[in-house]
Amino acid sequence: RPGEQKHPKEPSSLQCMHLAVVACGDRLEETLIMLKSAVLFSNRRLCFHIFAEDSLKPEFEKKLKEWPSSYTKKFESNIYPITFSVGNAQEWKKLFKPCAAQRLFLPVILKDVDSLLYVDTDVLFLRPIDDIWHLLKEFNSTQLAAMAPEHEIPKIGWYSRFARHPFYGTTGVNSGVMLMNLTRIRSTQFKNSVIPAGLTWEEMLYPLYQKYKNYITWGDQDLLNIIFYFNPECLYVFPCQWNYRPDHCMYGSNCRGAEEDGVSILHGNRGVYHDDKQPTFKALYEVIRDFPFEDNLFQSLYYPLQSKFLDTVHTLCGRIPQVFLKQIEKTMKKVYENRVIVYLGANHRY
Repeated sequence: RPGEQKHPKEPSSLQCMHLAVVACGDRLEETLIMLKSAVLFSNRRLCFHIFAEDSLKPEFEKKLKEWPSSYTKKFESNIYPITFSVGNAQEWKKLFKPCAAQRLFLPVILKDVDSLLYVDTDVLFLRPIDDIWHLLKEFNSTQLAAMAPEHEIPKIGWYSRFARHPFYGTTGVNSGVMLMNLTRIRSTQFKNSVIPAGLTWEEMLYPLYQKYKNYITWGDQDLLNIIFYFNPECLYVFPCQWNYRPDHCMYGSNCRGAEEDGVSILHGNRGVYHDDKQPTFKALYEVIRDFPFEDNLFQSLYYPLQSKFLDTVHTLCGRIPQVFLKQIEKTMKKVYENRVIVYLGANHRY
């Protein structure tokens, strides 16, 4: 219209929040439940980057298309093959868990993506991804990635007791939830223990692996710890409620952030969603898995979760249900309020 001010459209790649995951072997269902938790609570549009073995690609496409349109319109998905740009592909593929090393190559592969949240398949979002995405704005001028500590207490942490290689800080960091500014990663020269000069991210990966491969236990996570040991100014450390694992409650509650604000992102490592060792983690996984997309969140998700938690009070994690429930209750209230307000606003007639 004449006189109307025009605003340039933001590129679609910047409008959405980019979420990456690597799925191999039997991780199809677990990955879909993680993506479901992301879509249930997110506000902004999501762009999924799913790295999967060829045999899993048709299943991912089929399952995602089966979700109701009210949810499929909230995201777009891209499925990629497993590829490694440097070194021996078979060696990388077998490092720690199948295909896990793929995450190290995300800055190289996703060249058009500025920022990205990577998560393991065994992660569940208990609040909108928008909230962790906002942490990108808290990075200072040198920070280009964010992770949570591997442990809160050095005397019972794995790295502080057993590591035979350099690691970040006093307890190391856990790479199951990793927020990255890929643009900065691609443009940075990293200090390292291979040559005196700096190396780019891609140049550094294979030489570091060759140097430390006989000393690393946790594969790609150990390599990330080595990288940020030499480049601590590049890492933003976010608190434990953004990567809450069984270690945070199975020896007694030791994540203060979760005690105060509730768990934001649940990380059910060690297969706890699929055995009976940590029933609180399994309960959350099963309730989100079984939730019918368009049902009432409180009736079909929150109340069944409360009921399941009653059966876990005999465990140390089960004795602190408020830690697990506080954030998800708050999130569901917001989702419910938004839907009611939007619905009433759209249908109100004067």
